[in-house]
Amino acid sequence: MQVTMLQAKLHRCVVTHSELEYEGSCAIDSAFLELAGIREYQQIEIYNLRNGERFTTYAIRAQKGSGIISVNGAAAHKASPGDRVIICAYAHYNEAELAAYKPTLVYFDANNTVTGSRHAIPVQAA
Repeated sequence: MQVTMLQAKLHRCVVTHSELEYEGSCAIDSAFLELAGIREYQQIEIYNLRNGERFTTYAIRAQKGSGIISVNGAAAHKASPGDRVIICAYAHYNEAELAAYKPTLVYFDANNTVTGSRHAIPVQAA
């Protein structure tokens, strides 16, 4: 059996560009992609914390060290510069792979500086 699980998450990064006329996708600083293990052209989900929009696109590389998160093409209608977003990549795992499964979670501040990373989300308390 295959199970779809969270592979990687870029948590609360800031949209720096919204390019309607650029070929559709989401350009992400190459350093962020490498840190999270997200591949170029991999399908991603973007969750906009400002307006609640949730949409699917794919990742492309932006210049390493630039801090760029650029929502492009039709998706530019769903996110604007300054919006905080969560970018998730999912993958399919079989039962054997699940035994060693750990997602990569990368956290950001308001300047798109990485503040840390983990492999688990703390248990939510009441």
